[in-house]
Amino acid sequence: MNITRENIDALNAVVKVDIAKEDYSDKVEKILADYRKSANIPGFRKGHVPMTMVKKQYGKAVLVDEVNKLLQDALNKYLTEEKLDVLGNPLPKAQDDLDWDADSFTFEFELGLAPQFEVELKGKKPITHFNIVADDKMIDGQVEHIRKQYGKLVSQDAVTKESEVTGVFVNEEKEINNKATFTLDKIKSKTAEKSLIGAKVGDVVTLKTKDLFNDDHDLMSFLKVAHDDAHELDVDVTFTVEEVNIRELADLDQELFDKLFGKDVVSSVTELKTKIKEDSEKQFGQQGDQKFLNDVTEYLVENTKFDLPATFLQKWMQTAGEDPLDADQAKEEYENSEKSMRYQLIEGKLIEKYKLQVTFDDLKDFAKEMIKVQMAQFGQMDPQDKELEDIAARILSNKDEVRRLSEQLMSQKLLELYKKEANLKVKEISYDDFVKEFYS
Repeated sequence: MNITRENIDALNAVVKVDIAKEDYSDKVEKILADYRKSANIPGFRKGHVPMTMVKKQYGKAVLVDEVNKLLQDALNKYLTEEKLDVLGNPLPKAQDDLDWDADSFTFEFELGLAPQFEVELKGKKPITHFNIVADDKMIDGQVEHIRKQYGKLVSQDAVTKESEVTGVFVNEEKEINNKATFTLDKIKSKTAEKSLIGAKVGDVVTLKTKDLFNDDHDLMSFLKVAHDDAHELDVDVTFTVEEVNIRELADLDQELFDKLFGKDVVSSVTELKTKIKEDSEKQFGQQGDQKFLNDVTEYLVENTKFDLPATFLQKWMQTAGEDPLDADQAKEEYENSEKSMRYQLIEGKLIEKYKLQVTFDDLKDFAKEMIKVQMAQFGQMDPQDKELEDIAARILSNKDEVRRLSEQLMSQKLLELYKKEANLKVKEISYDDFVKEFYS
């Protein structure tokens, strides 16, 4: 067997594999001999079928199968030994004139080669890492929300600004008929608010859906309309009042603190606010990190210049998925995924350059921390280490879970690398301002 490579350019190559008769003949003869021992052909005793007949019936199929196996093994070995960093998979060149009756065969494969490039994490312009803080306004709002959530409902005679109202929205034309509960602070329309205030159980109020709520998306939950309809809905609905309540706020006492956090974890309003701040900022930290990770990714893709074997990759994409694509579909798929492919190559370069790796011990510790967080959500605050070890062992016996956790852990390692090596500046921002600036 002989394998040669012709480099078309820096990103494309053709590998030629020459297979001679001596490369496959012994294997084919052995398989056919085994077939002869077990072949059942009318007119011949088992094991006494003439080899000429066995070859006539099975020879071509065995030959094709063995040559293909030999070809794939040789190609994979060659790519490994030559340390060729290929994109996608080798693409066999069409051979309409291949003669399987010949003694030797030649196959050609197109290769898309990974580009050579360097990655520089420290850019001239700093990337902002937002430190999202829970300010006093937000903490006070959370305390108020907790008191409402754990308070008790008290029936009212008529709707007031502080009321929690339950009733049925109806519009026959739009097939709206939905029971909902809401507070009047959700209402945007002053006309609608005026119509609702003073209403009693059994009253029917007509409301306009346009600008009814502060957030049009509330129409989806309160009227059960589709997302697209919610933004353009401009009809009259009737609202039949079924209940009017006011929520009496819960006392900030030890009973409430224990219900929220476990016995004696929090014992004062000051400690409650501290706990809310700590828990909130822990969650905010994840959002700040994700924003930073997205910004670094964008920076790296925009500022790390290299070419890709675009023509090869589009050709490869035509047959790489479950469903074949035509040329136009493959081009569109390539354009949609090009940025992701570029970042994967950059990420791989960084992992190699900074020698980042995920060990089994890393994975086990990561899994145990994840399990502890999940158990804490169900009130198990101090699980035994053996219990954690046993659960982690079950998780890590699943290959899909190992792959998923490995990806998450490597993402964490890359995030820490970016925080250490990238040119960044830290900016403190309240959660409300963070949401307004990036998600409004």
